[in-house]
Amino acid sequence: MTTFRAAGATAALVMAHAAAAQQVAPSEAGGTRNPATPTVTSYPQAAAGDGANTNGYNLSRWAEDWSALRDPAKRRDALDALKFIPADEDGDVYVTLSGEARARVNLTTNPNLRETRAQRQDIRRLVLGADVHVGPHLRGFVEVAHGGISGIALGVPSAALRNDLVVQQAFAEVGAEVAGAELGVRYGRQEFTDGPNLLVSQRDNNTIRYTLNGWRGWARTATMRVDLFDLKPTQYGDLGADDDVIDPARRFSGMTLGLVVPRTWLGGSKLYFDPFLWRRRNAVGAWGGRIGPATRYYAGARLWGDAGRWTIDWSANHQWGTYIDQQVDAWQVFMAQTYRLGASPQAVRVGFHADYASGGGGYGDGKLRNAYAPFGNNIYYSYGLFLTPSNLIAVAPNVTVSPTKRLRVTAEYQLAWRDDVRDAVYRANGQPFAGTQNVRDAKIADVARLQAIWSISPRLSMTGRYEHFVAGPSLTGAGYRSSDFLAGWISFRF
Repeated sequence: MTTFRAAGATAALVMAHAAAAQQVAPSEAGGTRNPATPTVTSYPQAAAGDGANTNGYNLSRWAEDWSALRDPAKRRDALDALKFIPADEDGDVYVTLSGEARARVNLTTNPNLRETRAQRQDIRRLVLGADVHVGPHLRGFVEVAHGGISGIALGVPSAALRNDLVVQQAFAEVGAEVAGAELGVRYGRQEFTDGPNLLVSQRDNNTIRYTLNGWRGWARTATMRVDLFDLKPTQYGDLGADDDVIDPARRFSGMTLGLVVPRTWLGGSKLYFDPFLWRRRNAVGAWGGRIGPATRYYAGARLWGDAGRWTIDWSANHQWGTYIDQQVDAWQVFMAQTYRLGASPQAVRVGFHADYASGGGGYGDGKLRNAYAPFGNNIYYSYGLFLTPSNLIAVAPNVTVSPTKRLRVTAEYQLAWRDDVRDAVYRANGQPFAGTQNVRDAKIADVARLQAIWSISPRLSMTGRYEHFVAGPSLTGAGYRSSDFLAGWISFRF
C-alpha cells in the first residue's frame, strides 16, 4: 500500500489505504447492496478485512460495489456503463469492469545507501479486471496486469516491477445467509489485507501487487466475524502469464476475529477490535547469513477506528516458533494516532506513531528475537525501502493539511533506533545491511518525509513524494550513506 491516506487517517492507516484515497468515485456510485450482488455483508464493510472503500474505490477492486449504477440515470459518463453490464433482463447476472493506468518516476541518490550513481526508475502499470456476479450467491473475479520499467542504474529489476503479463488475481467466491449470519468462501489467487497493514498489505508501491493462492472463509454477523485462511504466495516471473506460479516454500494460514466496539463507548466511537492467531512457514528463511526452515506463530490484536476527533490504529503481537535450531521469541507493538483540530473533514490533523519491533539473535546462537512481518507495508518507515519493523524503534510526529478540497499534504519526521545493537539494521526486504551487526551504535537514521496528493478529477490523480534519509552512526559506521528519494506519478482508474 502506498501512501498517506485522506485527512483523518492515522499514520498507520495512512499507508494502508493511499491509492484508494487518491481517487474520488462518481458521486452516485457505491450505494446499498441489492439482491443481485453477493450476500449482504452484515458486519461493517470497512472492517471486514477487505480494505477501506473511499467514495466507491478500493485497492482491491473486487471489494467495490457499483450496483447502484444499474440505474442509467446515476451514470455520469460512458465509463460508468462499464461498472454494471447486465447479462440478463433482471440484472441478476452482471459484470463490473475495472482498470488502472499509472505512470511513475522514482529518483534515488545513493541507492542501497552506497555512494554511487543515482538511480532513475520510469515505471508503467496497466491493470484490467472483470468481476462477474451470478445471482446473490456466486461471483468470480479475474485481474491481469502489465508492469514495465526503464531508466538509469536499474540493476536487475524484480518481477514485481517488470512483468510482461501476469494474472494478478483470479478467484471464485460463494456465499449465503444462514441463521442471520453471512457465510462465504473464496478460492484462488487473491489479495489479503485482513490485519494491521504493517503485517499484511497488497504493497501497492510495487507495480505488480502482492498476492496469495488458496482459500479464505468467513462468518459474519452485525457485530462479530471470524475469518479463516490458508494461503501460499505467488512467485512471479517477469515474462508471460505462465511463469507466475505458487511459491512452494512459503505458507501463511490462520484465523482473525472481529468485534464491533459498542458505539456508546468513549462518548461515541467507531472502533473495531481484531484478535488474530497466524502461522507462517518458510522453508528458506534467512538470518545472519544462514538459510533454513522457519515456522513462526503470531498471536496479537488490533484496536482501530475513530473516537471523536481521534483516529487510532494500535496493535501488538507476540511471535514464537523455530528457525533451524533457534527458538523464536519476538514482539511488535505499533501505535499510531491523529487528532483533527477542527470539525471540518478538511481540518488540520496532527499525530504521531510510536513503534517497537524486537531485535537480537540474528547473528547468535541463542533465541531469535528479531520480529518479522509476513508481508507488510514496505514503505511505512522509508519510501526508499531502507527500513522494516525488525530490530527497530521508531517515533514520528506528523501533520496533514488540506489547502483545498482536492489537495492533501502530509509531512512527517521520523527518528529510528535499533532495539539490539548486536544485531543488524534490516531493509524492507528483510535483508541486513551487511556489517551493521558489528557497529555498536543504536541510532539508525532520521527520516524527513513529505507527500502531496492532488485529486484532479473523479478518476485522475497526481502524487508527489519526497524523503531525506539521514543515515545515523549504526549505518555510517559500516560504510553506508544518506539518501534522497523523489517520486511522482499520475494515475487514472475506472
